[in-house]
Amino acid sequence: MNMIMDNISMITVLSLSGLNETTNYRVVLFTSTLLYYCLIVTINCALILTIVLDKSLHEPMYILLCCLCINGLYGTTGFYPKFLLDLLSSSHIISYNGCLMQAFVMFSFACSDLSILSVMAYDRYLAICRPLRYHSVMNKHRLSLLVCFSWLTPFSFLAVLITLTSRLTLCSDKIQRLYCVNWVIVLLACPSNNTTVHSIVAYLTILVYFLHGLVIIWSYMYLVRTCRGSMENRKKFMQTCVPHLTCLLTFMSSIVFDTMYMRFGSKNISPSLQNFIAIEFLIIPPIMNPLMYGFKLTKVRNKILYYLNVKIK
Repeated sequence: MNMIMDNISMITVLSLSGLNETTNYRVVLFTSTLLYYCLIVTINCALILTIVLDKSLHEPMYILLCCLCINGLYGTTGFYPKFLLDLLSSSHIISYNGCLMQAFVMFSFACSDLSILSVMAYDRYLAICRPLRYHSVMNKHRLSLLVCFSWLTPFSFLAVLITLTSRLTLCSDKIQRLYCVNWVIVLLACPSNNTTVHSIVAYLTILVYFLHGLVIIWSYMYLVRTCRGSMENRKKFMQTCVPHLTCLLTFMSSIVFDTMYMRFGSKNISPSLQNFIAIEFLIIPPIMNPLMYGFKLTKVRNKILYYLNVKIK
């Protein structure tokens, strides 16, 4: 019995089973995925460089958009390179430490995105509902603090969660997904593990990001109420809030759907649909965010066209 437990505790490699159904069309999937990942990198980098290089775009809204694109690159880089390697390999394995790192990146990417989107909602509330106080409240110092909050808060929570997860004794090495997720790793733990502290930190994290959601709802309640009575404010809302709201709803629906399926979903649906549900938040938001803002915000669109030497009529 002790020998069995020693073998269990020495698990250093985990297997990913999400690609078992893709044997017949891996070349097509690899090519399309590589092209799509290159497109994500190109579009996000173009928007980041446009905002960084042009001083006229060094305003809170554009700086937060730049942070959103940087976070998109961070999250997709945690998934796509490993996924592309798995498509070329006959064995889909990942080291235990690598799995923990990927779980950290995936979770922190999702939480950081929500943090940045909540700060953007607050920024739009100030710009439209409190225009006279906007520049005094959203000064460089406060903006820096909000950006640091957007990244450091999820990183801190996830560092604690991943550290707790790394101390669990695993009884299985099979992950039924395309990539590692903290909750799935916890499910591999032996029944003898005490996960009380882990659950407390997890629920505290959920509470913090539930409060983020309340901030967004509160901001939009005031935004809608303010914009109803002013044509100018309605124009501002359509120009800057609609892209934000579209990105927010796309991201939230992807995350909530995946989380609910991961915990309560049926295992009887096709593996292809399971895979799409699992990676939807890595497919749509990272490319929709820069495209929505790039096309909708006139200053950003004009600057990109200027750098591409396209004559604007």
